[in-house]
Amino acid sequence: MNRQNKYVIIVAGGKGLRMGGDIPKQFMLLEGRPVLMHTIQAFYDYEPEICIILVLPGEQIAYWENLCTGYDFSIPHQIVSGGETRFHSVKNGLAAISANNALIAIHDGVRPLIDKELIAAVYAQAYIHDAAYPVIPVIDSMRKLADDHQTTVPIDRSKYFFVQTPQVFKAEILFEAYKQTCNPRFTDDVSVVEAAGICRPVMVEGNRENIKITTPADLIIAQTLMKCRI
Repeated sequence: MNRQNKYVIIVAGGKGLRMGGDIPKQFMLLEGRPVLMHTIQAFYDYEPEICIILVLPGEQIAYWENLCTGYDFSIPHQIVSGGETRFHSVKNGLAAISANNALIAIHDGVRPLIDKELIAAVYAQAYIHDAAYPVIPVIDSMRKLADDHQTTVPIDRSKYFFVQTPQVFKAEILFEAYKQTCNPRFTDDVSVVEAAGICRPVMVEGNRENIKITTPADLIIAQTLMKCRI
């Protein structure tokens, strides 16, 4: 597939509330640079000609542009203003894409440890199967709340997976899926596509290092993992 036909929409709408500070988590420093710069760098390293679309809350765009100047960050990317929810933010990102013959990835801005191998695997499977997403199996014991809401009962963890990003789709599938009205059941892009009944996305083995930074502990873990890569 032609390199110019690959897009990634990086969604970064975090307010930083769970980090316990005023700086949104995507702008917090990781190994000397904002988290979001590492995320963008990962996709650029995978393929320098990939089209990168960054979706940010409108009030954060000027701040991000100042960060890019201050850190001399020059990887090409298009900035789009986000929406009321993640669904609307992705939809705004899609509006910036006119190509139909393309593969489009949607990725969390605060997953900076994504590697080239996983990116390549998800794109490759989406090219074959129309849509693909990475998962990792649950390894801890699991229980669920019983009907009495007082006790718990064990469940079979082999039937459960943690879902990651990037989630990759053929362009026409995403364009059609996002014609739907936003629904609380839409927790990610796979759930949007499945609700539209267009196709059944396939699972790809994810990477446990591909963590989502949402708490101070996650940032410490990311720092450690990144130092191990150097």
